[in-house]
Amino acid sequence: MLDASPSETTTQTTLLDVNNIEVLYNHVILALKGVSLSVPKGGITALLGGNGAGKSTTLKAISNLIHSERGEVTKGSILYEGRNMVGLDPADLVKAGVVQVMEGRHCFEHLTVEENLLTGAYTRTDGRGATASDLEMVYEYFPRLKERRKSQAGYTSGGEQQMTAIGRALMSKPRMILLDEPSMGLAPQLVEQIFEIVARLNREQGVTFLLAEQNTNVALRYAHTGFIMENGRIVMEGTAEALRENPDVKEFYLGMSDKGRKSFREVRSYRRRKRWLA
Repeated sequence: MLDASPSETTTQTTLLDVNNIEVLYNHVILALKGVSLSVPKGGITALLGGNGAGKSTTLKAISNLIHSERGEVTKGSILYEGRNMVGLDPADLVKAGVVQVMEGRHCFEHLTVEENLLTGAYTRTDGRGATASDLEMVYEYFPRLKERRKSQAGYTSGGEQQMTAIGRALMSKPRMILLDEPSMGLAPQLVEQIFEIVARLNREQGVTFLLAEQNTNVALRYAHTGFIMENGRIVMEGTAEALRENPDVKEFYLGMSDKGRKSFREVRSYRRRKRWLA
């Protein structure tokens, strides 16, 4: 596996530490097989891999939403600021500052955009003034939502719903957001816009992000560190820069080689020879 540079590993504080977890569905199906990863405080960490690799399951294991799908963490630990979070109620995790934005956006379709955003502040106890201030902050990052704030969320576009879902998470004053497939179903221009906003929130508000993403190219341009998953386990890790330059990552996930861009058919054929699955 690739390693982060010594300067990064010694100066960054680990906010989340996942240690050798296994996840079973219905007491039978082994979905995660000894997954370990760490998320530095104040950084953007990408969890990469194809469909079915185990990315969403990993995020749901961290947020404890796995139980709603008859899943269970049967081995290992998930430490948030040194505290084991396995089995903790998801609502308590939100109060601790960990919020998940689910794949597929999952807005309350019958509510307006603004009502959706305000549901994110439900667990807060710091008063209406602070909530109103943070609502304006969300509108500053997502000006399109301010234009559509009185619109019923179910009638907004996919990009607007993704913005609403992220904005709703911000309203809970999170320290870390688990962002699942933010690019899914969006046009390339909107994907860039979403990732630009994620980078701004990380830089200006200090929000830590762990994002699961199939679009390796865009994710590695905005992330600081990354982990690649296949078949329920981590197969590679490192800084985003190191992963972008790694020949295997170029070959398997970016469609590139030393001889230039490969065709989809060539990449599929070569994937069968992945050294870490040998």
